Amino acid sequence: MQNLMAEQQTFSDNALFLNAREENVPRGVVTAHPVVIAKGKGSEVWDVEGNRYLDFVGGIGVLNVGHSHPAVINAVTQQLQQISHPCFQVAAYPGYIELAKRLNKLIGGDEAFKSVFFTSGAEAVENAVKIARAYTSRPGIIAFDGAFHGRTLLGVTLTGMSQPYKQNFGPFPGDIYRVPFPNAFHDISPEDCLAALDNLFAVQILPERVAAIIIEPVQGDGGFLQAPASFMHALREITERHGILLICDEVQTGFGRTGKMFGFEHSAITPDLVTVAKSLGGGLPISGVVGRAEIMDAPAPGGLGGTYGGNALACAASLAVLDLLENDNLLARSNILGAQLNARLQQLADKYACIGEVRGIGFMQAVEIIDFESKKPDAALTQKILDSACQEGLLLIKCGLHRNTVRFLAPLVTSDSQLEEALHIFDIALARATGRLG
Repeated sequence: MQNLMAEQQTFSDNALFLNAREENVPRGVVTAHPVVIAKGKGSEVWDVEGNRYLDFVGGIGVLNVGHSHPAVINAVTQQLQQISHPCFQVAAYPGYIELAKRLNKLIGGDEAFKSVFFTSGAEAVENAVKIARAYTSRPGIIAFDGAFHGRTLLGVTLTGMSQPYKQNFGPFPGDIYRVPFPNAFHDISPEDCLAALDNLFAVQILPERVAAIIIEPVQGDGGFLQAPASFMHALREITERHGILLICDEVQTGFGRTGKMFGFEHSAITPDLVTVAKSLGGGLPISGVVGRAEIMDAPAPGGLGGTYGGNALACAASLAVLDLLENDNLLARSNILGAQLNARLQQLADKYACIGEVRGIGFMQAVEIIDFESKKPDAALTQKILDSACQEGLLLIKCGLHRNTVRFLAPLVTSDSQLEEALHIFDIALARATGRLG
């Protein structure tokens, strides 16, 4: 007992924990801030030294309902007292089936949809590709520049950024193709992207050999870029014309982040397959593929699954999250918070020339940081801003092809006062990083 107490006392501050981290965890796993978190509640977290931070990262989009929501804790506790993990491939259990039923209705409406559950977003993406290939008997998958679809080998291949994700991890799986993603700030129009798609069909792969096009309705790690509704409609028309499936990756955009339950709803289309994860589980690991029933039934029995997929505890948490989103007006709250955040960020853009653009939808907002003279992406300044914000008590992370975009992923339960406090800190961080504050 004395040894245990001595060990606990040794790890009493951030520095000691981080030294132990350096010795025991590989450098490939990056930790954005030199902070070791001990507890969290809503939009706030406290480190092992008792310092409070506003968490505007939310587990990288995992905590739309906030840290340690009582409804999620209660649902998981009740499930834990019954059974934690029978494994759905051994015996079914109510939570898995009920969650599938709920998601099928949310995404498919009155159409026949089915769901299958996994553990991570990357696993969901990989299985969506498997399902698409099984249904179409075609090999090709088209993704986009700047996309992020996970860190597994196929996920990295689909991801449209070379560093840090691809490194020397190849060779990569074949039959993956890529076209540009619309980006008005960098003069890439939807028409440019559609022309590139036409050229891809003419030069690299016939549309009759393409199983699916996979797209994030709003690119997450790529810089919070929203696909215009016209572009989504054009993709839907092209895929239907050629018998190609449209996969929407809603891992980061799903469950209220954009002000609707799913990002594709802003374009008034229905994808063939949808990947979900992150905020579905309220902090517990769960992901899934939701799609048209005939497509989902294409793989033969045994072709889909995973030991922990649709874990009973995660399913219970997910059902609680869906109840909160539907009953606590969190979609409306996402839009209210998003409008407030966007307006204040626009004010800061008028104040600081380093903010090249403010963009986002719902409570999924970002600012792109540039060198105010050259107008080129400024990753170094972006990092200074993030470091300064952390020092003042606000956790943020970066994204974008050039890692020069600050993204805001605060929980939808953030209060008005917490949002204002965070923006005050962000103002200070901008001033300090740009030399306007000593």
